[in-house]
Amino acid sequence: MGRRWLVAFGLALLSPLPDLSAQSDADNRGAVRAAVPFGVGERLDYEVRLSGIRVGGGFMEVSQMESIRGREAWHTSFGIRGGLAFYRVNDRYESWFDTRSLASLRYHQQIDEGSYERQSRFEIYPERRVFVDAKGVEQPTAEDPLDDGSFLYFLRTIPLEVGKEYTFDRYFRLDRNPVRIKVLRLDRVSVPAGTFDAVVVQPIIKAKGIFSENGRAEVWLSNDEHRIMLQMKSRFSRFSLNLFLKSFRLATNAGTAPPISVPPTVPESLPATPPP
Repeated sequence: MGRRWLVAFGLALLSPLPDLSAQSDADNRGAVRAAVPFGVGERLDYEVRLSGIRVGGGFMEVSQMESIRGREAWHTSFGIRGGLAFYRVNDRYESWFDTRSLASLRYHQQIDEGSYERQSRFEIYPERRVFVDAKGVEQPTAEDPLDDGSFLYFLRTIPLEVGKEYTFDRYFRLDRNPVRIKVLRLDRVSVPAGTFDAVVVQPIIKAKGIFSENGRAEVWLSNDEHRIMLQMKSRFSRFSLNLFLKSFRLATNAGTAPPISVPPTVPESLPATPPP
């Protein structure tokens, strides 16, 4: 899920066909929100350490519910900021995913790592099984697709039985599938925010970065109804990257506020194909 060690979690619009859009709105109004262990107002703050050296902080947040093309969506953010004197990082990832199916609808990625900078924006159309980048290039996607951020929240909704391995073909970039989740063990872990019972999982993605097979990342989730991420440890050839939960605020009155309508951030349609 990304090409660099901070891509943890770790969109140009096409005009929907009228009949599909109308059907999507009708389905959205009649459907029930998926049962999830998070909600608006939840915020998790982390201490970030690189090879044991404290280098900055990170956060995960469910900021609000919004309306994306008539579909009610969770809006979540993940960010890391800090670094050493010779290398600074300021990364931010934002996801909008359907409150019913948890399918991704929009994904923004802003990477600023040392001399490398990149911004990516995607609009994702689950009902048409396509996504479109900021240049207007359309590509096929998975059924009920997930992006980097939404996958972390989806992970919190599955049973996670120790010894089992879960395989999903839902990452929105088809060549990165399947995503595998190994449930390794139960543990009791102490972090700056306190001491918790935890379930330890290993996500494995067909890409470079934290969750690649070589990264050997492990994620500790609270072994309770909230499933918040307590810590993450990942190792690379010459250094390790660790996140430790520093403080947290759970959701209150989750899902009670009406969604905010948010306009698209890329062109609403591709140029019309000229007639032959």
